[in-house]
Formats: sequence, structure tokens, C-alpha cells
Amino acid sequence: MKHIGLTGNIGSGKTTVCRVFGLLGIPVFYADIQARMILERPDMANRVAGIFGRDVLDSRQGIDRSRLAAVVFSDKEALQRLNALIHPAVREEYERWAGKQTAPYAIMEAAILFETGYAARFDKTILVAADLETRISRVCKRDGVRREDVIMRMNNQRPQEELTALADYVIYNDDNVLVLPQILTLDIELGRL
Repeated sequence: MKHIGLTGNIGSGKTTVCRVFGLLGIPVFYADIQARMILERPDMANRVAGIFGRDVLDSRQGIDRSRLAAVVFSDKEALQRLNALIHPAVREEYERWAGKQTAPYAIMEAAILFETGYAARFDKTILVAADLETRISRVCKRDGVRREDVIMRMNNQRPQEELTALADYVIYNDDNVLVLPQILTLDIELGRL
């Protein structure tokens, strides 16, 4: 089985693209969802609170994700510390999950695939791309946040142009190109690897 990494900046439509691959019978591991689940574990919540302070905990002594986001998205070093804690655990979960898959290829969807150095583990990588205004609009609508909040998050991400140069394939997910034909073509190619 081939391992495919899929990434894209916030609002690019990674989840939508992955859902289509899923409908085609391709197993998809959602790293961000797994990271949230790991963050909810009591042992991890305690470790995170030990690094960032007890203010990031909620009334149940779990992580208050909005408080934690306020800390890490305004401080790149804090974000790096959090990623260094969470991402090794996500990788372990992916490896366990991937060992159980039987499709010709499986996809790991991760927002920061190249930034963590984990992209080298994959046979091929896919970038889901969309223009800046489309991405901002999607996130504002989806998360009910202000434009400034989205831009602050984007400032912590690698520019899309750099990711485009690193990825093996790019799926354009905006109003200029149909997404489904791109995915179907790529599914055929990846199935042949």
C-alpha cells in the first residue's frame, strides 16, 4: 500500500477533498481530528497545562481549545512547543491505523505536513490550494470568526506558494476549476503507483 500525505492551508478545503477520496473507497486518516482526540486525554491535558499554564484548562480539567489557541496562535514558539508534544503521538496513531488498511493507497490529511518534517514518510504528497480571499471567506463562515483572526492563524502557516513547490500534486479548490475531475484523475494515477 502506498502512503499519501495531503495538506493545505486553513480554508483550502482539505476536508472536502478527503471526503471525495473517501467516497472513492480510499481510507483517510485525519491528523487534526486525531490531534484533538489526543489533546483530550487527561495525561496530555496535564502535560499541556504544565507547559502553558493552568489557564488553558476548562472546568473539567480538560483543554479549553479556544484559550490554548489564543496562546499558541499569537506566539510561534508556543505553537512549536505544542506541535512537538502532539505530533509524535499523532504519527504513532497513523502508523497503527495505516498497518490495518488494505486499499491501494491511504491518505493522511494534515495541516502542517511539511512543517513537521513528516512529509518525507509519504510516497507522494498532495496540496489542496485556493486563493487567499476564498480561504479567508470559508474560515470566517465556517468558524464564525473575524477576518483578523483568520489572518492571524494564516500568519503561522507556510505560504501556499512554498507548499505548492514542495508538493507532488496540487488540487485547486476554488471557483475557477472543477475539483471532482482533478480528484478522479489523481485517484487513477495514485492507484497505479
